[in-house]
Amino acid sequence: MLLTPYWLLKHDATCAHKEVKQQTLLKLPQQRVNITDTDMGDLPVNPLVLIGVGSSFAFSGLFYHLYKGKKEELKKLKEIPIFKPDQHLVKVLKASPHRRLQYVAVEGLVQADGESLASQFVPRCYGVIQKIAVEEQWKFWNSLTKTWNSRTINRKETNNSVPFSLVSPGAFFDDLYVKVQNPLEASGCYLDRVYFKKSRAEKGLADMVMNGILGEEPVAMEVSEELLRVGSTLTGYGEVVLEGGQVMRLQAPQDGRKFILVPTDHRSFMDGHEKSASMWKMLSAVTGITGAAILTKVICGLVGNQDGKSKKA
Repeated sequence: MLLTPYWLLKHDATCAHKEVKQQTLLKLPQQRVNITDTDMGDLPVNPLVLIGVGSSFAFSGLFYHLYKGKKEELKKLKEIPIFKPDQHLVKVLKASPHRRLQYVAVEGLVQADGESLASQFVPRCYGVIQKIAVEEQWKFWNSLTKTWNSRTINRKETNNSVPFSLVSPGAFFDDLYVKVQNPLEASGCYLDRVYFKKSRAEKGLADMVMNGILGEEPVAMEVSEELLRVGSTLTGYGEVVLEGGQVMRLQAPQDGRKFILVPTDHRSFMDGHEKSASMWKMLSAVTGITGAAILTKVICGLVGNQDGKSKKA
């Protein structure tokens, strides 16, 4: 009977151990990958859904901030006294210190103190503030993007104004009025566009060749006219001063607050701000509810999957 040497048995055992260890190590990565893939497949939440939830809450917060700002502005506007150019305003001014009201709203109809401005394009149309704008539209070749880019150049603007006052509806010429001082310094979109024309640029053959070489080409010319029309309703926010016994003047406040002219009556102006506040409030509620609904659905889905795994276990 032949006996196997001890060193040979030890060598065979060592080789067998190494082979088993290598097979085990080869299997481990595959098992880990399979586990990771299973876990990723079981995740019920899409990253896009999480982005949608976060965006909804972010927009809700932004809209709520705008709503609070508009409500605060409305609160301040409601605290401003509103007057009309009448005897009541004269009495209030006479009873006030220095015959001055620091910040009030005066609502009335626009009336020129002298000769009004006639529209240059619309017949029988008159105003007290006039703005005429002329601008050219050109195309410029962009060699980097290989496209034509539009640009407005050579804008010319002409502003004219005549002294005017605010009067009560139905008032006669010799009735009480409030003179508006330096209206061009006031803020607000109080001009009405009465004329607009856009005409295409005329180009000859020589112009087309030169434009192609230079990489620039005229497209059109726009002409517009805006007026503060005589007889229109205007509300001014500022300081009112009584000069003499009957002459009242609306001017920019000395305390730094804005001098504003609004082309509507006070009630319509307030209604516009209230509608704006309601819009921001509604948008804040809609986006917030949408985000909460999506988040609730995600949470319910997670709880349902967890219950299903528990029952299977």
